[in-house]
Amino acid sequence: MVEKDKIITEKVKRSGIFNFKDVYQFTHRWFIEEGYDVEEQRYVETVTGDSKDVEIKWIATKKVSDYFKNEVKSEWRILGMVDVEVEREGKKIKANKGSFEVKFTGNLLKDYEGSWERSPMMKFLRGIYDKYLIEARVKQREQKVVDDVEEILEQVKAFLTIEGMK
Repeated sequence: MVEKDKIITEKVKRSGIFNFKDVYQFTHRWFIEEGYDVEEQRYVETVTGDSKDVEIKWIATKKVSDYFKNEVKSEWRILGMVDVEVEREGKKIKANKGSFEVKFTGNLLKDYEGSWERSPMMKFLRGIYDKYLIEARVKQREQKVVDDVEEILEQVKAFLTIEGMK
């Protein structure tokens, strides 16, 4: 069975004007450029009057070896999103206004193919392998997961800030 270690959870929260389509595409593109496969597990829009709430769940995975896989879960919640027009540099541009929150959870998957699960003895040996033989490599992989989550968090924050300033 895959051993999943939760390493980090971070979130970005903003209220105001943003372009939902642009931040969605930007975030997806970042994962792809970093070598992740992105699976959208949930996309739900709930329309109430002229506003809508959106819930999205992605799981992005990146195989780093036959033993390790990085996983970053993204949970999006956009509340009270309405379409607005804003004026930038003398031009009217369509945008969105509402409350925006994305939570990123980084996990390190070990033995994701279940190679060490074939017998109780192999499972025992995997515990020894993890704890004593590759301890430094595990810590290195965990740090890479932290780095990736912190990077996407900062990228989304910067994107939202730049978008808000346009």
